[in-house]
Amino acid sequence: MGRTGTQTAEAEAELARALRTGPFHLALRTALSTRGLALHRVQHRLAQRGVRVGVTSLSYWQQGARRPQRPESLRAVRMLEEVLDLPTHALTRLLEPTGTRADTERPATRSYRSLVEESRALERLLAELESPVDGGLHTVCHLERVHIGAGRELRGRDSQHVVRAHRDGVDRYLAIHHGDPGCDPARMAVRATENCRVGRVRWHSAAGVIVAELLFDNRLRAGETYVFGYGFEDGTGGPSDEYVRGFSFAGGQYVLQVRFDSAALPVRCRRFARSSAAAPRTGQQDLTLAGRHRGVHLVEQAVRPGILGIAWDWC
Repeated sequence: MGRTGTQTAEAEAELARALRTGPFHLALRTALSTRGLALHRVQHRLAQRGVRVGVTSLSYWQQGARRPQRPESLRAVRMLEEVLDLPTHALTRLLEPTGTRADTERPATRSYRSLVEESRALERLLAELESPVDGGLHTVCHLERVHIGAGRELRGRDSQHVVRAHRDGVDRYLAIHHGDPGCDPARMAVRATENCRVGRVRWHSAAGVIVAELLFDNRLRAGETYVFGYGFEDGTGGPSDEYVRGFSFAGGQYVLQVRFDSAALPVRCRRFARSSAAAPRTGQQDLTLAGRHRGVHLVEQAVRPGILGIAWDWC
C-alpha cells in the first residue's frame, strides 16, 4: 500500500529536518527511507554513474559505524545526493571537518600546539567515559548563559538543552567545559539543574578541561526529545576575553548570552565564526551591551559544523 499525501508530507518534513540538523548517518538513513531505495539499488545507480561502493560500506555509513572520508568515498556521497534527489551539498556539508570532537567549547586564540595537546587530553577523558563518536543525540535547541565576574574572570555558565535521540537506549550526555588560561579544573563544580543528575566527572589540569557525565531520568527511544539543564562553576582562571563553542555536527538552534558584572564592562563586543580552530575569524559583527544584566547575545538558527563565539575588549 502506497503512502498517503499526509504521510509523504510528514516524511519529507522529517527528511528536511534530518538534513538540516544531521548527523550524517541519520540524514542518510532518513533519505534512504523516504525515497524507498534498498541499498543494492543505490549501489547499482551509483555504478551507473561511474562510482563503485559496496553495500557493506553504504550500510556502515547509514548506521554511523563509519564515516566516508577518502576522496572516492566523498565522491560517492556527492553522487548519493543526485541518486536520492537531494539538494547539492545536503549530505557533504554534514561531513565537513571541524578540528574538534564532540560538542565542545574551545578557546580559539590558543596556540596550535596547545590546541593539539588539549585535544589529546580531551580524547583521553572521553575514552575514560566510554564516549561514542556522537553520543546518540543531536541538538534541537541550546540556550547557554555565560557569566563574567567583577575581576573579568569566567565565573561560570548555565545551559538549557533540548536534544533528540537518533537511536534507542540513550540515557546520558557528556558536558565539556574549557577554562581560561591559569584555570584549575579540580576547583570547578558541576551542577545538574533539571531532568538529570551528575555522574562521573573527569578533568585534565594542564589542558584546563573538565568533562561531566549527566545522567538522564530515563532511557530515550529513537526520535524522542529530552529537555535538561546543567551548569559549571569556574572562577579559577585569569581574565577572559572570549567564549566559543565548537560543533562537530550540524544541529538546531543555538543561543549564547554573555553577561558582565556591572563593575567590569567591556568597551567592545563582537560575534564571530570559524570553520575550524586554526581558521581565521569570519562573519564578525559588533554587539551592543543591553538589558538589566548588561549582556550581549548571538542566535544561530541552524548550526553548521565549526565554531561560534563572542569576543570582547576590556580597554
